[in-house]
Amino acid sequence: MRIKSNYLIYNGNKYKCSIGNGGFSRKKKEGDGCTPVGVFKITDIFYRGDKIKKLSTHYDLKKILPSDGWCDDPNHKLYNTKIEFPFSHSAEQLFRQDDLYDIVCVTNHNQNPIIPGAGSAIFIHIASPEYSATEGCVALNQKDLATILLTLTESTKIYF
Repeated sequence: MRIKSNYLIYNGNKYKCSIGNGGFSRKKKEGDGCTPVGVFKITDIFYRGDKIKKLSTHYDLKKILPSDGWCDDPNHKLYNTKIEFPFSHSAEQLFRQDDLYDIVCVTNHNQNPIIPGAGSAIFIHIASPEYSATEGCVALNQKDLATILLTLTESTKIYF
């Protein structure tokens, strides 16, 4: 899988996508709005079971619950990991009112080791209808993301 500024190529198919509002960066920093440059893999896939009834993939899917979040506070020991609300530090809500996180593919960006401030919550998720820029994630429409997930495996390399 290869991602360019406004499209993603996977298995010979080209899909429209959006990236971070800061473009691509080789030196990703928390809050810079950039999509990190590198080679990544998907570690986990979360989805809204109350909104998505069928999703086929080789991954073990995890339902997003109202209490689920992702810590984006570089000063907290749980930085760049899934958390549960209530949470007293900065964290992103995974259970959203819009549709953007109905499917969330977690990348291994800044995972091993986790470096405080090097960027968190770099996901592949659902795009807004107008494909607005993200805060650093890659976003596709729901149908395209579901199609990609049919054949995506833990060994698939993703080039940002």
